Amino acid sequence: MAQLYFYYSSMNAGKSTALLQSSYNYRERGMNTFVLTAAIDDRAGIGKVASRIGIETDAYAFNSSDDLSEIIKKQHDKQHQHCILIDESQFLSKAQVRQLTYVVDCLGIPVLCYGIKTDFQGELFPGSHYLLAWADKLIELKTICHCGRKANMILRLDSNGKPVSEGAQVEIGGNDSYESVCRKHFRPFFWD
Repeated sequence: MAQLYFYYSSMNAGKSTALLQSSYNYRERGMNTFVLTAAIDDRAGIGKVASRIGIETDAYAFNSSDDLSEIIKKQHDKQHQHCILIDESQFLSKAQVRQLTYVVDCLGIPVLCYGIKTDFQGELFPGSHYLLAWADKLIELKTICHCGRKANMILRLDSNGKPVSEGAQVEIGGNDSYESVCRKHFRPFFWD
């Protein structure tokens, strides 16, 4: 029975690595996977999912206005798909998460979504909000803060490496722009 999975974490927990490993596992068994990623995040190049440990794969780059159920159905009609994997799923819209529930419920294809739960201000991303609400399985991938506690928050850093508290929700960046921290080390910048 197909299910909708949401693998979530803060940054640097290995979400893309886990996605790539899942895709590899399916393909190793002769099964087809369709990998998608948000076009807005082009750090590895448009239409690429890449891990910091050096592995990557080609992916379909989706935009917020794309109908994912139609895209997936067309791909499935061309070649039977055994699993759909979505990187950067925090950038999904509410409508797209609903479309993914259709893929699971009506097409019978498992969908594995990987993304960040909250932004640098501790607020849910739209895609994460609806995945947390509608996914069949929620799996937290863990990373650690510099103090050794579980990192479940993200700080955005300025060009001097200092945390910032204001700005647009989406600003694409990596380790030079963000740091995963525990709630205790997030608190002074937003809640104290």
